[in-house]
Amino acid sequence: SIGAKKADNFMPFLLTSFFFIWIANILGLIPFLGGFNVMGTIGVTIVLAAVVFILTTINGNRNYWMHILWPAGVPIPIKIILIPIEILGIFIKPAVLMMIRLTANITAGHIIILSFVALIMIFGQNSAIAGYGVGVGSLLFMIFINLIELLVAFLQAYVFTLLAAIYFGSAVEEVHH
Repeated sequence: SIGAKKADNFMPFLLTSFFFIWIANILGLIPFLGGFNVMGTIGVTIVLAAVVFILTTINGNRNYWMHILWPAGVPIPIKIILIPIEILGIFIKPAVLMMIRLTANITAGHIIILSFVALIMIFGQNSAIAGYGVGVGSLLFMIFINLIELLVAFLQAYVFTLLAAIYFGSAVEEVHH
């Protein structure tokens, strides 16, 4: 995504962010040991998105900025509309594709599991038999969701790293026609 020549400049950050996100997500799945959903905290993902934004902005070459501030081959009336959208896109891409996506996806599995625990409590309060019946099904589904969260833990780290690499690649790519 970045290119062989320029990838070495970004690999330390990309590998660090991948393993940080992946290990934090795995620790968030271990009850009583880690158990704290670090990537579900928007403050952590804001910092990660801000670092990607800063690195992209600093490393952006002339071609990157010309594509945003004065796109080639676009009529001037369209540029009046397009340039503000491109400038907003500089800030929106890291915020939406990383910060909100990462926080929401990591938090979603935890909310589903907590919902099934609540169902057990609600049905158990009305009838012990209903509580046990719902409890067995809920427990099996919670184990299934937890296994899916293991996949999501890796997948979110991968997607974050891939998106960061794509942003860096677009900032440092050379002119191609």
